[in-house]
Amino acid sequence: MHNYKELSVWNKSVSLATDIYASTKTFPGIEKFGITSQIRRSTVSISSNIAEGAGRFGKKEFRHFLNIAYGSSFELETQLIISKNLDYLSELQFNQLTEDLITIQKMLYKLIKSLN
Repeated sequence: MHNYKELSVWNKSVSLATDIYASTKTFPGIEKFGITSQIRRSTVSISSNIAEGAGRFGKKEFRHFLNIAYGSSFELETQLIISKNLDYLSELQFNQLTEDLITIQKMLYKLIKSLN
């Protein structure tokens, strides 16, 4: 069992989720059950799966949940691109969120590889 709260990747993903929630507050109301909901679920999924995997027994299970978090990060990246294309995110917001997300993706990749 890992202490997920000590993992830098978990802390960064929680911070990103907080930033995503703040950024999506300005999305159109019509998107409440559309892209706003989807983008929020994707970002929360990253840190949640890291935490769930850390609470499991063994490297294999932890790696499985890290892989789910990794997949969610690419889902989120796609949703950020769509949000920028729809002008729901400014170029500055998009660039900062994407930069943070890419950092998380790299960290997840390294952590997954270290468990092989």
